[in-house]
Amino acid sequence: MNGWVLPDELLRHAPSYAARMRELADLELLLSGALAPITGFHTQADLEEIARVGRLADGTPWPVKITLEVPAGLVAGLDPTNPLKRVLVLTDPEGAPLAALDAVDVWPTRDGWCGAGGPVRRIGESGHGSFRRLRLTPDEIKPVLPPGRVLGVIADRPLHRPQLAEIAYASRTIAGHVLILIPVASPGPDGLAPEALVRTVFAARDRMPPATIVAVPLVRRGDDVTDAVLRARVAESYGATHLLAVGTAMSGGGPRALLPRELAYDGRDGQWRGADDIPPRHRRVALTADEVDGLLDRGVPLPEWHTPPAVARELARSRPPRRVRGLVVFFTGLSGSGKSTIARGVADELAETGERSVTLIDGDVARRFLTAGLGYSKADRDENVRRIGFVAAEAARHGGLALCCPIAPYARARAAARYLARMAGAGFVLVYVATPLDICEERDRKGLYARAREGKIAGMTGVDDPYEVPTDADLVIDTSSLSIDDAVDAVLDHLVVEGWLDRPSLLR
Repeated sequence: MNGWVLPDELLRHAPSYAARMRELADLELLLSGALAPITGFHTQADLEEIARVGRLADGTPWPVKITLEVPAGLVAGLDPTNPLKRVLVLTDPEGAPLAALDAVDVWPTRDGWCGAGGPVRRIGESGHGSFRRLRLTPDEIKPVLPPGRVLGVIADRPLHRPQLAEIAYASRTIAGHVLILIPVASPGPDGLAPEALVRTVFAARDRMPPATIVAVPLVRRGDDVTDAVLRARVAESYGATHLLAVGTAMSGGGPRALLPRELAYDGRDGQWRGADDIPPRHRRVALTADEVDGLLDRGVPLPEWHTPPAVARELARSRPPRRVRGLVVFFTGLSGSGKSTIARGVADELAETGERSVTLIDGDVARRFLTAGLGYSKADRDENVRRIGFVAAEAARHGGLALCCPIAPYARARAAARYLARMAGAGFVLVYVATPLDICEERDRKGLYARAREGKIAGMTGVDDPYEVPTDADLVIDTSSLSIDDAVDAVLDHLVVEGWLDRPSLLR
């Protein structure tokens, strides 16, 4: 594109796309040079060669797909053969321009979407986000690393004493400096917010060898091997010569991988050593991530033999006990199943005690205010649930308890609502009100089923539109065999047993 000299006039008239979280993370890695020699999103030819032989179309070894997918209508006017008509501006969620994509390749991927590939160039400043002082580029980090070996550590979870012992042992083994890379583009695998993760790592700094700490925009892709290879590439770009697989993390490609020893706590002197070096009667194994989460959920202090006090304090702040943490209770079921009535009953019970700040988002009310204008196509139904889930997650972000009761017929939209709650640091409980269709039709308080059977309305869930039965419900209730009062009690009972409500006296 003429040496990537982009006239302002060309940028002003170019289409723009607000990239999604994973795409934004990859974009930041590309712009920082952390994915060198890759300079942009892969073309279709690149992706085919990566899948076939682990190389790009030009023969460069590269095993991980870096992709961008955009709405088909947005790129319909792009001409990949004309450098002046193939520019796509990539923005943050607020619409601020971050980079220009030279879309040398555009191809259909799925209904309504296209892949777009080509080099990217920064045209704006990504000055938002916490801990910006830690978001340094490889070119800024490598000159300040001491000469010699560098132990890269991907710290996507808090560093407890076992992990700190592994880091100390590995750094001594290779006689190298420690480089801690903290993924900050999304919550970690345990749901901990990136900012909280950074604080826990700094809280452990006095327990580790001299270390350089960097925040990097890495997002998990859901495939351990792909994640491992990408992390190794990024660590190598930042100067790591060796990579430690801390906890359950994997490593691969690039820097030499160091697998941690199996460590155990020696009850005789309070030190962490190789498990084989400690007699069984004096051996105490590390807590699992689920055990740590369970202690935090109940408000039980983490044992000092396992977690440094400063780290434990940060975790307690970031993951408060369930009884005070935000929660989204999401009711789903057919029209007439009783989900709204149950949700209102739960809201009334909680209002009486005053223990929780409660927000009730009824599906019909949301249709009149929050999602007015949306229809009943699959896309509109998904958008309806997404908006409800967003508002509920924001209420829960600040410690509130949100009760939602849309029909939510599709599993993908329900999963999105769960994800939004998790991103907000809140809990999520899915209640499936499994009242059979024939019972719902008998009730038919709104006359919807009758009109659907007569052909007067289309797209009625359960009649001519599917309802995808949840396979991940936390609680299942059938109001054909259970009274509303008993159903309300069942929900409250579940919340008490799981620790989301503090007092059993809530139960009637």
